[in-house]
Amino acid sequence: MNNKGVVLIIMLTVSGYVRSQHTLDIEIINLRNETGLIMLQLFDENHNLVQEEKGIINDERSYITIKNLKPAKYAIRYFHDENMNGILETNKTGKPVEGYGFSNDAYGAFGPKPFKEWLFEINNDKKILLRTKY
Repeated sequence: MNNKGVVLIIMLTVSGYVRSQHTLDIEIINLRNETGLIMLQLFDENHNLVQEEKGIINDERSYITIKNLKPAKYAIRYFHDENMNGILETNKTGKPVEGYGFSNDAYGAFGPKPFKEWLFEINNDKKILLRTKY
């Protein structure tokens, strides 16, 4: 095989790899104020942490973009860290006093629904909307 053939194979392989990477745009709404930050975690389908992000808040909303994701199933959990201490504050009974949420708005009666209900699939660029609960 000549050099031109090798270069063509490499270019096709790289372009296929680049196309398999996707962007996830996340909009978080229903925030009660603009104090603090959003602390967000992205997990793979095996509940392994993939990435952590912090989001600023404007107009009681936060926008977070995560790039270079492979096609797969993912899940998100986040909280509104109003006092910026990095911890989801709870009351004496363990109920969160700061806003929080999960992908697919997977809220249960006493905490989140099972992890499998948080999962969503990425096979192209995706936008999701998450509603904060207080």
